[in-house]
Parts: sequence; C-alpha cells; structure tokens
Amino acid sequence: MKGKTPNRIRSIFAHLVLIILSFMCLFFFYILFINATRSHADLQKGFSALPGNYFFQNFMNVANDGTFPMLRGIVNSLVVSGCSAAICTYFSALTAYGLYAYDFKLRKIAFTFIMAILVMPTQVTAMGFLRLITKMGMYDSLLPLIIPSIASPAVFYFMYSYMQSSLPLSLVEAARIDGAKEFRTFNQIIIPIMKPAIAVQAIFTFVGSWNNYFVPALVIQSKDKMTVPILIAMLRGADYMNFDMGKIYMMIMVAIVPIILVYLFLSKYIIAGVTLGGVKG
Repeated sequence: MKGKTPNRIRSIFAHLVLIILSFMCLFFFYILFINATRSHADLQKGFSALPGNYFFQNFMNVANDGTFPMLRGIVNSLVVSGCSAAICTYFSALTAYGLYAYDFKLRKIAFTFIMAILVMPTQVTAMGFLRLITKMGMYDSLLPLIIPSIASPAVFYFMYSYMQSSLPLSLVEAARIDGAKEFRTFNQIIIPIMKPAIAVQAIFTFVGSWNNYFVPALVIQSKDKMTVPILIAMLRGADYMNFDMGKIYMMIMVAIVPIILVYLFLSKYIIAGVTLGGVKG
C-alpha cells in the first residue's frame, strides 16, 4: 500500500500537467473560433468567452469579397505547400540515403557543405534569388515557391540522423545481393522504413511553406497567384474605413484548417515511429 500511494500521486500530478498543457494549447484555437463568430464592433468591445452570431456573415464577407480571392489563395497555398512537402521529404531522404549508404572520397566534404548551407538565412540570398528567377522567366509564378524546396539541409540532416539510428546497412547490402536496383531499393525498402521521419518532416515543411510570407511577397504580384499569408496581410492592411477584424479572424481560422487536417492524416505515422523507437530502446 505504501508503494501505491506515491505512484498514484505521480499519476494525478502527470494528468494535471497534461490537462494544463492541453488547455494552454487549445485555448488559443478556442479564442480564434470565438473571435471569428463576432462582428467588428463586438471585437472592439473586448474579450468574450462566448461565441457571437456573425460566423456565417463573416465567412460570406470573406468569400464574396471581389477584391479578395480567398478560395483561390487557399488553392495556391495547398498546391505550393503540398508540392513543397512532397519533393522536400523525398529528395532530402534520397540525398541522405546517398551519403549514408555510399562510401566515396568527397562524402565528408559534401556533408560539411550541406551543413554550412544550413546556417545561411534566406534573407541573405533574397536579392540574388529574385534576380535569378526573373532572368529565368519565373517571376510572378508559383514555381519559385516550390522548386527551392528540393534543397533543404535541415530536413536532410533529420533524415540522415534517422537512417543512422534505424536503417542497418546490411539491409541495403542484402537488397543489392538480391539484384535490386538502387532506386527500387530506395523506393520499396528505404521509404517504408522512413515513413515516421517523412511524416514528421512533411508536417513541418507543409506548415512552414503554408505560413511563409517573405518569399511569396517577394515574387508574387498577381492577386490570383497570392497565397494565404499575403491575403491575410492584405486584409490587415486594408483602409481604416473598410477594416473588419471579423473577416481577419475568419480568414485566419480558415487558413489553419488544412494544417490541422494534414497533421491528423500524418499523426498515425508519427505515433508509430515513437512506438517503434520505444520498443527498440
């Protein structure tokens, strides 16, 4: 009985901590939903814990605004974020596999070079990047938001570290002995093993691309090609006489729905990866 009491206290304390953390995480989503249901005049009055009656009106105000292509912006962000997540995770895993499974002379130099790029901020190369895509005829298009995702040192390093801990080279050698080609080995053997890592980085890449404002604001000019962050900034920078906080909160709420759906879709792979790591440990 003496041993059960401390365990029960620890269990109660752990549950209390989890409840508090869950409340802190979900509280801001709740407030966002509440504000999206209130009018601009109600929002100016201050905080409210109860929803208002302007949810559908705010949604229709955003959807029917001829100067604000909400649906088009969401589609643009989905295309950019989805393609970026797909090519970033695939080619980063492929690069990590090349450096992990092959032993060649420039292996350490290549790894060091990729890690050196990791510490270089995007803003430093922004002007050169803008001049390059202008000369290539890709200015004011979605391609400059997708193609650079192929080279992601941070995702590469994560994939490389995951391979070191979860991918035995004997498995690769066995596939080679069986006559499997390198791309077949990677696509049919390595990718299934890397699913938890790919799911985690796909979420991070998707969210990062979805929330990216700097590069789209730099290269996109046409309204029909703008992404969600630029459109939200346009609402926030509207004329004072036409400024509507209800529309802004509604747009932000709509903008986070795809992120939540992507997380829910990929979360099972993350949980599977954590469970697998716990069993190995």
